[in-house]
Amino acid sequence: MADIVKQILAKPIQLADHVVKSADEASFFKSDCTELKSKAEKLAALLRQAARASNELYERPTRRIIDDTEQVLDKAYGLVQKCRAHGLVKRVFTIIPAAAFRKMSAQLENSIGDVSWLLRVSASDGGDEYLGLPPIAANEPILCLIWEQIAILSTGKLEDRADAAASLVSLARDNERYGKLIIEEGGVAPLLRLVKEGKVEGQENAARAIGLLGRDRESVEQMIHAGVCQVFSKILKDGPMKVQAVVAWAVSELAAHHSPCQDLFAQHNIIRLLVSHLAFETIQEHSKYSVTSKSLHAIVVATNKSPNGYSNGYSDGYSNGYSNGYHNLSKPSLNGNSEVDDPMSHGKTQHPLGNKETHQMHKVVSTTMAVNNQSKLQQSNGINPTNQAKHVRTNSSHSLSGAITKGRENEDPETKAYMKAMAARALWHLAKRNSPICRSITESRALLCFAVLLEKGPDDVKYNSAMALMEITAVAEKDPDLRRSAFKPNSPACKSVVDQVLNIIEKADSRSELLIPCMKSVGNLARTFRATETRMISPLVRLLVDEREAEVSREACIALTKFACNENYLHLDHCKAIIDAGGAKHLIQLAYFGEQIVQSPSVTLLCYIAMNVPDSEQLAEAKVLTVLEWGSKQPLLAQDGAIEALLQEAKSRLELYQSRGDSRRFP
Repeated sequence: MADIVKQILAKPIQLADHVVKSADEASFFKSDCTELKSKAEKLAALLRQAARASNELYERPTRRIIDDTEQVLDKAYGLVQKCRAHGLVKRVFTIIPAAAFRKMSAQLENSIGDVSWLLRVSASDGGDEYLGLPPIAANEPILCLIWEQIAILSTGKLEDRADAAASLVSLARDNERYGKLIIEEGGVAPLLRLVKEGKVEGQENAARAIGLLGRDRESVEQMIHAGVCQVFSKILKDGPMKVQAVVAWAVSELAAHHSPCQDLFAQHNIIRLLVSHLAFETIQEHSKYSVTSKSLHAIVVATNKSPNGYSNGYSDGYSNGYSNGYHNLSKPSLNGNSEVDDPMSHGKTQHPLGNKETHQMHKVVSTTMAVNNQSKLQQSNGINPTNQAKHVRTNSSHSLSGAITKGRENEDPETKAYMKAMAARALWHLAKRNSPICRSITESRALLCFAVLLEKGPDDVKYNSAMALMEITAVAEKDPDLRRSAFKPNSPACKSVVDQVLNIIEKADSRSELLIPCMKSVGNLARTFRATETRMISPLVRLLVDEREAEVSREACIALTKFACNENYLHLDHCKAIIDAGGAKHLIQLAYFGEQIVQSPSVTLLCYIAMNVPDSEQLAEAKVLTVLEWGSKQPLLAQDGAIEALLQEAKSRLELYQSRGDSRRFP
C-alpha cells in the first residue's frame, strides 16, 4: 500500500516543483505568478508530508484527491509557463484573462484543503474532533463521510471503530447507493476485521453493516472474496451470543440475496453451528450433531433397558408408541409405491410433546446419551459400567455441554430467544432450493427443534421456524430421496413437525402469519402421508370457506391439490376425503364468487376431484359438471392451457356418470 501511494504522489510533487520554478522565471503577471507560487509551495509541502505518511493514508480518498490535485497542478504549470519571456511577438499575442489567475488560485486552495483533510482523516484516532468536509466533497458530501468512517474503521481505537461501524449501518440502511459506495470504497475488509477483533458493540455494528451491504449478487460476491464465511464461522463458534445472533441474521441476508453463497457457508460448517444454537435449551440432547430416526429409537430402547430407574416412567409411552412405529419401517409397502412410505402401518403414535408424560422425551434422550458417553469413559478408565447411574446423575450436564455451548447458559432470555430466531431465519434462507443443505439440516436435530419452537417459541421464532420448514419441505417435494429419508411417517421428528403444523392449521386464525407457511408445508408433504392418514384434509377444507382471506383460501386449494393430483399415488383416497369433508360446495363457491387469485386454484382442484371420483353422489348433487362447463367458458381460465386441458378431461369423465342439469347419477 505504501509503495502504491508513493507512486501516486510522485507526479503531483514534481508538478508542484515545476510550478514554483516557472513562477520564479515569469516575465509578466509577476504578482499573480507569485501568488500561485506560494500556494504551489504549500501544496508541495503537504504532498511530501503525505508521502512520508504513506503507510497511514487511506487509499481510496488518496487516489481521488491526488488525481484531482494532479490535474490542478498541471493546469497551473501551463498557466505560469505562458508568463515566461519567449520573445516580443509571443508576448504580444499571448492573452491571459485576469480571471484565469483567480480561478487557478481558488483551485490550488481547494487542493490544499483536500490534501490537508486527507492527512487529518488518515492520522485521526477517531476522537471527538470534527474533521469537516474537504472541498472535493462539494458535489458528493456523503462520499467523504464514508471515507472518514472507513478511515476510522481502519486506524481508530476500538470504541471509535464501533461508532464508525454504526454510522455505516445508518448510511447503508438509508440508501442502497450508499451501501454500494461503502463496498466500492473498501469498507468490507475493515468491517470484517472489527467483527473479529472488536468489542461486543463494535462486532454487532460491523456484522449488521455486512448484512445490510449484501443487497445484490455483486455485493455478496465481494464480501465472499473478502472472507466473510471464515469470519462468520469463527464468530458462530466462539463469539458472544449477541454477536452470534447478528451474524446469523447477516448470513440470512447474504443467502437471501445471492443463493450461490449457500454452499460456501455450508462448507465452513455454518449449518452445524446454526443447528447447535437452535438446539441449545430447545431439546435436552445437544452434544451430538446428528440424531436420526434410528438413533432415537435406539435411545428409547436403551433407556427402557437401562438400570438407572428411568424405564418405569417411559416404557408405555415410547416402547408401545415409537418402537412399534420403528418396527413397521421394515415392512414392505402394501401398494408397492415408492412415493408413499409404509402404508401398512396404521398404528397411531402420540405426539412426543403433546402431553405431560410424553413431554419428557427430551429427558429420555439426554439421559441415555449421558449414559452411553459415561459408560465409554468409565470403561476406558476401568470403572465398572454397572455403577454408571451414579456417575450419570453427577456428570450428565457436564458431558452434554460441549465446547460450542460454553458460557451460553448465562445469557439473558431475550438474547437466547433472538439467537434462536436468527438461527432459524438463517437456516430458512440457506435451505431454499438447496437439497444438500436440506439433507444436512434434516439429518441433524433441526426438525425436532422446529417442532418444539413452533409449539412454545416466541412469535418471531415461530415464524422463522415455520418458514424454514416450508422451504425444507418444498425441496423434499421435488427430491424423492430427501423426502423418504427425512420425512418417514414413523419418524418421531417428522411426526412432531406434522403435529405442530396441523395444530396451527386447525386453529385457523387467518391473521396468523404462521398459517400460510404451515399450509404450504403440509401440501409439500402430501406424498408422504398414508391412506389412513386423513387428519390433514378436514382442516384444509375448512379454510376454503369464502369468508376467509383470499390468500388463505388460495393456499388451501393449492395444498389440497397436491393431495388430489394424479402425481400423488393415493390421490383417490384423498379426493374421497376432500368430498367427505364437504370440500365440493366450498370449491364451487370459490369458483363462482371468489377473487381472481382463488378461481384458478379452486377450479383446478375441482377438476382433479371430478376426474378421480366422477361417480360421487355429492358431486352430482353439487352440480359440479355445470360449474366445470361454466369454467371452460371463462376467458381467464381458458387462457391457461393446463387448466383448459384439465377442464376438458374432467367434464368428459363426469359426463359418463352424470347428466347435464340433473342432480342424479345415471342408473
